[in-house]
Amino acid sequence: MNVPQELKYSKDHEWIRIEDNIAYVGITDFAQGELGDIVYVELESLDEELSEGEVMGSIEAVKTVSDIFMPLSGTVIEINETLESNPETVNTDPYNEGWLAKIEISNPDEINVLLNANGYKELIGAE
Repeated sequence: MNVPQELKYSKDHEWIRIEDNIAYVGITDFAQGELGDIVYVELESLDEELSEGEVMGSIEAVKTVSDIFMPLSGTVIEINETLESNPETVNTDPYNEGWLAKIEISNPDEINVLLNANGYKELIGAE
């Protein structure tokens, strides 16, 4: 189970990499493994300001559809257009090429509520 130490995590299985006031968001290795083969990623929230916990899109796998939640309040400023033609990138490289969106953070205090790698490992029962 890959849980990079330098990232933050939500209880909804999103990872967050913060660079200045921008958060890159994706789903964790654990989440993509639980979903199985991803066949479609829908992110229609570009240029929308959303609150933490709101739905920003969905991921469709062979057997299920799962919502993607905003891990932090902010404006979706970019979506990973590569995923339109290659959604399986979320399975093969969830922490790099498989990122979902970039968010301009509107409430930096929410970062403190996110889990660190050890907290996320505890959440999913990983050693």
